[in-house]
This record gives sequence, structure tokens and C-alpha cells, in this order.
Amino acid sequence: DVSLSTDSWAEDRRVLEVEKEALLSLSAGLEACGDEHAVFAFTSRRRQSVWVRTVKDFEERLDACAIRRIQALQPGHYTRMGAAVRHVAKRLADRPHGHRLLLLLTDGKPNDADHYEGRYAVEDTRMAIREARRAGMKVFGITVDREARDYFPYLFGPGAYAIFPHVGRFPAALPAIYRQVTA
Repeated sequence: DVSLSTDSWAEDRRVLEVEKEALLSLSAGLEACGDEHAVFAFTSRRRQSVWVRTVKDFEERLDACAIRRIQALQPGHYTRMGAAVRHVAKRLADRPHGHRLLLLLTDGKPNDADHYEGRYAVEDTRMAIREARRAGMKVFGITVDREARDYFPYLFGPGAYAIFPHVGRFPAALPAIYRQVTA
């Protein structure tokens, strides 16, 4: 999630900077273990304009270029989460591996400028997550939104999410979450 809200500050840190630090930490660990992975960033501006950017592709190593692309991520617009989940799930479905994990890092609720908000946005995102699971993927959500207890359990289900109300703990915890989810 590189929506505009990731430009906000929490505990004297910019949310997007915390997300990037966590991504780099997790990617380095996955690279060291030989686990193939990709990093995608998404933002939107209405249903016709949903951008899902491949920051690091599956076959690509976490080299200096990939690290620079992660570090260069900038806040965009809105958070049309359902469309992003569907796009990344399609990319994962095309991979030849039996184990597929979609980790979604976000700072808040799904929303967009064209009435993609509230119940509708939550239900669309929940449906996208269910579709990915029916296709054989494990989906796990991670957020730094302090109000996520109101909607995150509903989106992801029991044991399939983590909420970090203190952003400072987030980067160090991400590798442990990955180990827990893949165990």
C-alpha cells in the first residue's frame, strides 16, 4: 500500500518509510533463505486507474537496483485494496510453486474517490481475499492502523492478520510473522 495516507507520521516516523524498512528486512531474509518472492506496490484513483507496480519481480534478485526501487517508493493516491489483491493473486497463481503466500502491508482501510469506501470497500476486499484463498493461496494482512481492530479481523479472519499500533516495532516483527505464517 503506497496510498497518500502512507505519507502520514506516527511516532515521529513517516509510515511509508517504516513500510519500506520492513520490506527490505523481509526481502533480505527471504533472499538469504532462497525463497522466491516479489514486491508489489499499489495505489488507485477511481476504478479505471488502479496501479499495481512490480517493484521486485519473482525471478529477480534483491540487488542494488531492486533495493533502490523499494527505497524510491512514494505515496500515491487511494487504497482500492480489492483490485490490488486480485491482481497480485493472479500473478501468484501463475507461479509454479505449491506454496503461495500473499502478505498485504497497509496503513488503513480500503477506500477510493468513487464511492469505494465503507462497507462496500471492505466487502470487496474481503471477497478478493476469499477468492485468493479459494485459488490455494494463503493471505495474511499486516497493518499499522490503530483503528484496524474494527475491520481487519473481518477482512482477513482469525489468525490471518497482525495489527501494529506502534509502528516502531513493525520492521523487526515482519520476519517473525513470515516464519509464523509459513510454519
